[in-house]
Amino acid sequence: MQERRGVPPVRRVLLLVTGLALALLPLLGVLPGTATRAAADEAPVVETDLFVPGTPEPDGRPVRLDVALLTTDPSVPRPAIVLAHGFGGTKADSIPLGRTLARAGYTVIAYTARGFGASGGLIHLDSPDYEGRDVVRIIDFAAGRPEVEKRGGNPVVGVAGASYGGGAALLAAELDPRVDAVVPAYTWNDLAQALFPQNALSADAGTAPSTAADVPPDDSPGVFKQRWTSLLFLSGLGAGSRTGSSGGSTAGDGGGSAATSSCGRFAPALCADYQKAAASGRPDAALLALLRASGPTGRLSGVRAPTLLIQGEDDTLFGLDQADATFRELPASTLKRMVWTTGGHDAGIDLDGVLDEVTGWFDRYLKDQPGTGGEPDQGFRYTIAQDSLVGRDGDGGRPPEKVSLDRYPGLSGDPVPTRTLALTGGSQPVLAPPGGSPAALTNLPGTGQALAAVASLGGYQLGVLPGQSATFTSAALTSPLRMVGAGRARLQVTSSSSDLTLFVSAWDLGPDRNGRPATAVLPGLAVAPLRLTGLTPGRPTTVEVALPAVVHQVPIGHRVQLVVSTTDQAYAGSRTGATATVGLTGGGVLLPQVGGVAAPTPLDVPIALVVVVAALVLAAAVGLVLLWLRRRAVHPVAELADVPLVVDGLVKTYNPRRGPSRLWGRVSGGSTDAVRAVDGVSLRAEAGQVVGLLGPNGAGKTTVLRMLVGLIRPDGGAIWVNGRPVHAGADVLGEVGAFIEGPGFLPHLTGRQNLAGYWAATGRPEAEAHLEEALEIAGLVAALDRRVRGYSQGMRQRLGIAQAMLGLPDLLLLDEPTNGLDPPQIRAMRQVLRDYAATGRTVVVSSHLLAEVQQTCSDVVVMNRGRVVLTGSMDDLTAGDHVALIGVGPGERDRALALLAARGWTAEPEADDRIRVVAAEDRSVLVAALVEAGIGVDFVDGRQPLEDVFMGLMSPGAAR
Repeated sequence: MQERRGVPPVRRVLLLVTGLALALLPLLGVLPGTATRAAADEAPVVETDLFVPGTPEPDGRPVRLDVALLTTDPSVPRPAIVLAHGFGGTKADSIPLGRTLARAGYTVIAYTARGFGASGGLIHLDSPDYEGRDVVRIIDFAAGRPEVEKRGGNPVVGVAGASYGGGAALLAAELDPRVDAVVPAYTWNDLAQALFPQNALSADAGTAPSTAADVPPDDSPGVFKQRWTSLLFLSGLGAGSRTGSSGGSTAGDGGGSAATSSCGRFAPALCADYQKAAASGRPDAALLALLRASGPTGRLSGVRAPTLLIQGEDDTLFGLDQADATFRELPASTLKRMVWTTGGHDAGIDLDGVLDEVTGWFDRYLKDQPGTGGEPDQGFRYTIAQDSLVGRDGDGGRPPEKVSLDRYPGLSGDPVPTRTLALTGGSQPVLAPPGGSPAALTNLPGTGQALAAVASLGGYQLGVLPGQSATFTSAALTSPLRMVGAGRARLQVTSSSSDLTLFVSAWDLGPDRNGRPATAVLPGLAVAPLRLTGLTPGRPTTVEVALPAVVHQVPIGHRVQLVVSTTDQAYAGSRTGATATVGLTGGGVLLPQVGGVAAPTPLDVPIALVVVVAALVLAAAVGLVLLWLRRRAVHPVAELADVPLVVDGLVKTYNPRRGPSRLWGRVSGGSTDAVRAVDGVSLRAEAGQVVGLLGPNGAGKTTVLRMLVGLIRPDGGAIWVNGRPVHAGADVLGEVGAFIEGPGFLPHLTGRQNLAGYWAATGRPEAEAHLEEALEIAGLVAALDRRVRGYSQGMRQRLGIAQAMLGLPDLLLLDEPTNGLDPPQIRAMRQVLRDYAATGRTVVVSSHLLAEVQQTCSDVVVMNRGRVVLTGSMDDLTAGDHVALIGVGPGERDRALALLAARGWTAEPEADDRIRVVAAEDRSVLVAALVEAGIGVDFVDGRQPLEDVFMGLMSPGAAR
């Protein structure tokens, strides 16, 4: 049989194709550094920092606004986009988006609002008279710049901003007719309703919503959103310490004295009113009037600029109802579009996620490029997470689905479609604890995403406190329920106090598990606060409630639960305690049914990645074909059908170094410094033999055994079992049992269960296992029903042998079967192997315990450095004419040693009155000399120790 060496054709082709794929990567631009080079090729943006006069403060002090102008070519007039930042920020927050828009062909003007950064003045909370007029000053500045395109003497200009900047954008559209397009995002309509929300509806609100997220509150002040408001106030207090890129003191230009006061850079009247509300938990008339005057509410009737209104679905500061109110206030003749998208103040407010729509909107109305930006006229789009089908919202899984409608629901005068979801649950008592503590935890502003990550059962237990909550639950859904907008519910409340605060929310509960919902999701982390005043203690009062406006899909099998609580940590609760009974009237909740057409999900895959994947798939296909051809090239051998095992020229090479140079070395045939673990191994094992595979550590014994069972693929050579070739998954491996490198039993199962599980995994009939026979041979019947964790090392080894013997395979391969056993256990294992071979089967044992191999094995294969250095029967290898083990009579060993030494023979004492003798003469001469001296000889063994043979073979000269 010819030995196979070198790199086989299969691996040459695989390595060649892989090498070519790697060589293509730099050309395709997917290796590190190519993206950086591509970014460097973008047009550079010229940024100019300067100051623009703003609106003077009430006392006449001048105000300067810190401005940055960005363009890729100052010599070319382009449409302008004014960018306004969020509360507590500066123009630096707008610069990244500004650079993107500048490269898209715009002149961008990013400015810092008054009261922040290097701009002067005080914070008036987007007052039309101050922050609103400041944007008009910025547009005046744009009109005088040569970088800005003009039409009819007016600048071509759009305004965009998020949160605080979104309010400024709406004010600019109302105050300045020169604004050609506006994109406000994540902003408010009525700041009084946003910071003191009231979801108890007015008497004329009707039982159904007029639009998808309509929340018409009654006239009474709502519940103080104390955590969000305190965060906003704190960011304003720190505004005086910030500096812009152009430098300068933040305390100058109209803000000097205020910057050093306890109000920071807030206008004094605003600061004083806030501090009173923070102390009492309720706003006075002055603060409500100031908040309603800050922002766009009631001021949008004159807006003519096309408006793209973007609102976040993860926003408990400015909810979807705020955008709904703004959209309804815009004139019917104004081109407008509403987009509800993922994100918001609880998850991050930026325009990057909707950049395509923003640029498309400005392209349409500033560059007169029709066909971009989507359908504008009254259009509406919302985004719904698809992975909520497993009870979670927006955390991995499929990408969100974008659903579009031609018109915003209810805006055209048609009623919003609704459905009533039946809920069960009678009237329930609830307690409003004095001081509002302990309070339910549904959301902590600033950590919304972190809290959403644990909004499962643990979040439910924190958000729905026993004794403080009444719950009303639907049956398990038989079809998915899409919640889009603000639903309605009617409560009947009987209170012990004339003033009561409640919080209403709708939860998505998974199926019950051990009496609890398996999952629990609060959509948008949103609750609907109610402040009920003028109640008659002890008398029931009916309250119409607007639920939080959310976008969420409840999957099949889940339930909707309406929760009415008396506390919430994000809000200021009741100062005095009260008890109440809460019931649900009307049989359930009324939910808007907003349909729409889902946008197709594009296959957004870079072409470079497609090419690389295609190359790898091609390489894999070629490899599989060549591997199939190689397997077909090794045919069954009829004359070996009765031979349990034949190995011919087995080769296995490992590569210590990898990488492109490694691949090229293998393909080209150059030097690779590879390690050949198995080098041309050939052997043969006949029926009834116990073959010992010997060799020092690293000789390649275990590697050979792993190739024999198809765990690793040889680089050369062939293996036959009963005349059929062996490879991974070969049918003939069903005739091979193996115990290699530990069986990995499950300790909590019994021995019988482990064996049953192993056999079941083979897919073969139970009757073929011959379990009882294998156990009898292994001597493990008594301990079979004990847990494996209580087995000794010897019992584990026996169980491993029994597992390998299942099915009574013709060939049994064992790797160090006596490892860790004590002498009695080794003796028992020796008999086990002999008994198995006595049935006409074959055992191959890999071991380094030479004495045990000599007493157990009938034949030996000795390996060293990956090669076979000796094969033969045990008797032939240990036979020797000049070596003898002689047993003498009791008490005669010393006299025999003296006699042998006197004759010049080498003699060493052994146990039990035995002597090991090495002499030049034949053994018969030794025995005759002892008998003539009157020394009795009990027995003579002419075999030499296997250790002597083995050590002779392992010498440097013999190993090569």
